[in-house]
Amino acid sequence: MRLKLGLPKGSLQETTLELFRKAGIKIYPSERSYFPSCDDEELEIILVRAQEIAKYVEQGVFDCGITGYDWICENEAKIKEIGELVYAKSGLRPVRWVLAVPENSSIRSVKDLENKHIATEAVTLVKKYLAKNKVKASVEFSWGATEAKVPALADAIVEITETGASLKANKLRIIEDVLISTPRFIANLKAWKNSEKRKKMENLFLLLQGALNAEGMVGLKMNLEEKKLAKVMQFLPSLKRPTVSRLTLPGWIAIEVILEEKEVKKIIPKLKEIGAEGIIEYPLNKVIY
Repeated sequence: MRLKLGLPKGSLQETTLELFRKAGIKIYPSERSYFPSCDDEELEIILVRAQEIAKYVEQGVFDCGITGYDWICENEAKIKEIGELVYAKSGLRPVRWVLAVPENSSIRSVKDLENKHIATEAVTLVKKYLAKNKVKASVEFSWGATEAKVPALADAIVEITETGASLKANKLRIIEDVLISTPRFIANLKAWKNSEKRKKMENLFLLLQGALNAEGMVGLKMNLEEKKLAKVMQFLPSLKRPTVSRLTLPGWIAIEVILEEKEVKKIIPKLKEIGAEGIIEYPLNKVIY
């Protein structure tokens, strides 16, 4: 059984392939090929634009894929959403589709768009947004460089952003969010009913989610006199409770804990001051809750 998996080519590609690597699946892309090799023989991977993946999953071209919630909505795709994977090209955050206008525009809210002209790549998404707000305006598909369309070619734009920095640099003002979007692991409805394929997809999502859970987390090991354990437990965080095991040296224990990497620089000096020895910090690939 081989699972046909569609992955995003373009801005999300590098981050997605790195996520798979941390999940234990190595994918080897080629600059000239849309069919990368993979060390998992049960996966047949195809790289296409994120905008197209939901459509291909719905049609059964792919058994499953990763694409943004925005493109699922834009394509009005009938698929099975297995789960959410919160990451973006520059970090672990959702992306936003925002309504933006020139800084000096008189438009202050969506209501001011009545009979105006909007440029966007997500035409269906914007039309639904306008209908929800009972506003009639023309919506035109933008083939790119959407930020440059105002004010000469459009009164407003709806564009995707992570930080808003690019919009600000182009002297645009965000009025409000149209949609908050994160990547989703999705499946074809027929493939989801296949027990063998479904199990493979569920296991794959488990590993990918585990890799995301491990982002920003590290493991910490140390040796400590047992009589000092209570003092350490007062400030040592953990997902549950630290793992404690006895050493062959009487009165000494080994402690292992998972914590946020940003906390380590504060905690290690405290541990050393209390008397911890052999402190080791190590990276994590996956954390399964």
